[in-house]
Amino acid sequence: MIKRHIHQVPSEKLGTGQEVYRQILIGPAEAPNFAMRRFVIKSGGSMPLHTNSVEHEQLVLNGKAKIVIGDRVIEVQKDDVLYIPAGVPHSYQTVGEEDFEFLCLVPNREDDLKIVTENDNR
Repeated sequence: MIKRHIHQVPSEKLGTGQEVYRQILIGPAEAPNFAMRRFVIKSGGSMPLHTNSVEHEQLVLNGKAKIVIGDRVIEVQKDDVLYIPAGVPHSYQTVGEEDFEFLCLVPNREDDLKIVTENDNR
């Protein structure tokens, strides 16, 4: 069993994107099948168009963002749920003054992230 408070988990700034931070809430060493991660993209921040080799299930915790998923552009906000299949290009651009925060659950497999383009937030 694992129990901890979210503020006890260290946050790291990612080298990819602008003002993107990640916490590994539950990692591969702690759970056999899925990892739970929390991302925060600060107001005005973004994550460029990229692909991942694993699928993503996401729950928006706070804020709003414009997200490109494949050939679609959608706006999401608190309490929206997303599924992003493995290999599908996607990007994030915050909308408004609030930080954009979401939980991201992924299978415990190696995730090969590939940048498609640095500035395609449509």
